[in-house]
Parts: sequence; C-alpha cells; structure tokens
Amino acid sequence: MDKRESFAPPAVGGSCLLVIFAVLCLTVFALLSLSTVQADGRLADASVEAVSAYYRADCQAEAVLARLRSGQTPQGVTADGDTYTYTCPISDTQSLEVRVRLEGDSWTVLRWQAVSITQWEAQEGLDLWSGAMNGT
Repeated sequence: MDKRESFAPPAVGGSCLLVIFAVLCLTVFALLSLSTVQADGRLADASVEAVSAYYRADCQAEAVLARLRSGQTPQGVTADGDTYTYTCPISDTQSLEVRVRLEGDSWTVLRWQAVSITQWEAQEGLDLWSGAMNGT
C-alpha cells in the first residue's frame, strides 16, 4: 500500500498580520511622542524667552528707580507732584508700567505691572451658519 502523507505547513498568516499591526501601532505612537516632545521644546523655548524679557525689563525698571532714589529724574519718567511714572518695554506686545511715590525719605511702589500695549479690536459680528447650503 502506498500511503501518501500530506504535509501542511504551519499557518503563520494570522501571526504575521498581528506582528505587522503591532509594529505599525508602535511606529505611530513613536511619531506622536516625537511631535509632542518637539512641541514641548518650542513651548519651553518661548517660555524662557518671555521670562528673560520680563526680567530684563524688571532690571531696567530697578535701575530707573535707583536713579530716582539718588535724586535724578531719567528721561522717560513723568512726574506728577511726588508720583513718578515710567514704562520699560518687555516685548512688542507688553511693557512694564511702574508708578512710585516719594513720601518723605522713602519710596512706595504703587504699581509694578506687566501690561499689554497692543490695541484691542472688537469683532463687529459673528460668522454664523444661516442654514442655507452653498450654491442654493
């Protein structure tokens, strides 16, 4: 008797598809992680620049206050009686506004605040959907 044995190769199609899917998922997660890290880096750089700019303006404001305490009135300082007001630029959109008052021999800080110097513009209307389809 001639018996023929049939040999069936192991079924690896399903496991290959599972491995390919897992590799694709890990690749997508790696790319998402990379883009998140890059965005966080840009945000950190912008934050460092903003803080550095504020402290540069703060240092400049302290120097002006030191000159006021020594009896000098620097350029850019406006005096209204015993109250002195001046600004130091932080960025294109912000400045540090300072208002101090001389009371006898001591100085009192009335305002030391970062403020926006851009002009606010209100929107005239909202773009709302009227319910009509385009072209009809």
